[in-house]
Amino acid sequence: MKTQAKRTYTMRSRADSVERTRQEIVDAAFALCEERVTFMINLADVADRAGVTIRTILRHFGTRDGLFRAVGDYARGLVAEERVAPVGDIDAAVRSVVDHYEKRGRHALRMIEEEGLDPNIADNVRYGRRFHRDWVRTTFAPQLARVEEADELLDLLVVATDLYTRKLLRLDMGLSRRRTEQRITTMIRRLAGEGA
Repeated sequence: MKTQAKRTYTMRSRADSVERTRQEIVDAAFALCEERVTFMINLADVADRAGVTIRTILRHFGTRDGLFRAVGDYARGLVAEERVAPVGDIDAAVRSVVDHYEKRGRHALRMIEEEGLDPNIADNVRYGRRFHRDWVRTTFAPQLARVEEADELLDLLVVATDLYTRKLLRLDMGLSRRRTEQRITTMIRRLAGEGA
């Protein structure tokens, strides 16, 4: 009986170690993606950052593409967590989306620039666009339900909360984060017929 318990513990411990190593590799690749152009990151860069060998990366992911697909899946999970907002709460939604853009906006803009260079990046950018539209549809469902032209309002709310809108206000115009949030909130309220 003790042998069986020890074997189970050892197998669990080994599985935990494998999963930890896998996550460290994904974390390293993700961090590198936030720092530089993704298509120029090679497995040696990731191995060095993660403190593993290229062979270990290949054992876990099979190929560079396999690794970056896993990084994309990981990033999608982060985005979903960062963009949570109470349905119908405009102020909370704007805070949530601006928080996300403050944290990931520059990286997302770089990915959009790179989407023609790498199929994995193109997949992630397409996913991001769908995710954003679905997020708007869900988050602003009460506002959309109150108007006849819900499709038109959805399109306009997607634009009002888009990464490029934040870029224009925050980076190009140099507005503070607070003023950026105020401008986006004003747009949403006016579009939704809630005044400013």
